[in-house]
Amino acid sequence: MVAAMDDPKSILITGASSGIGAALAQVYAAPGVKLALGGRDAGRLGRVAADCRTCGAVVGAASVDVTDAEATARWIAAADEASPLDLVIANAGISGGTFGGGESREQAAAILATNVDGVIHTVHPAAERMRTRKRGQIAIMSSLAGFRGMPGAPAYSASKAASRSYGEALRGNLHRHNVGVTVICPGFIRTPMTDANGFRMPMLMEADRAARLIQRGLARNRARIAFPFRLYALAWLLGALPPSWTDPVFRRMPEKR
Repeated sequence: MVAAMDDPKSILITGASSGIGAALAQVYAAPGVKLALGGRDAGRLGRVAADCRTCGAVVGAASVDVTDAEATARWIAAADEASPLDLVIANAGISGGTFGGGESREQAAAILATNVDGVIHTVHPAAERMRTRKRGQIAIMSSLAGFRGMPGAPAYSASKAASRSYGEALRGNLHRHNVGVTVICPGFIRTPMTDANGFRMPMLMEADRAARLIQRGLARNRARIAFPFRLYALAWLLGALPPSWTDPVFRRMPEKR
């Protein structure tokens, strides 16, 4: 049985410059903790790193684009060699939808490159090292949108479905190597990404509260961390029902910007 990582001391987080990634960095920041934070916005990432240092953590920040497989692998290797990673959170992601005229090929490709390829580029180099030493934990950021394709956000829904399925399969694969894998499926979280949504978001949650829920779930090595529960139950049900029953409902939903 994989041991729960209730007190990770060396943590790497992608997409840490804002939103859930930044909130997770701040939740884990404490004396004795080493954080390797990655993000594409160097200015925002620097501010998150500074906040974490005030909490006593040792922080390294790197401007990393997870769509660049080689650069991501080099960054992970350097962080792991400096302090063997206990926990890697593949959080980086982008969003987009069909609002204003549909989803272009370029937009769909960009979303999948970050949200799917970026996860693979993060997970593989980390898992190889954790597998060798028979210890570690990987968390993959998915979404409740991954349970049923949303007509207003096709590529985003597909990317989150792919990352969820990938992570859940990987959990079984890495179990024998004593490496835990958790898939995180949040609902609507108040972040710069959701600030662009021009529609009411049910059960909207603050990022710091979401980060605390994720931290508790990871400490228990849960296979899936999905919240809020009522929205999770609804997403699961809509995904389980025949599309012919649910299509009329989804066609009336607002489009994502």
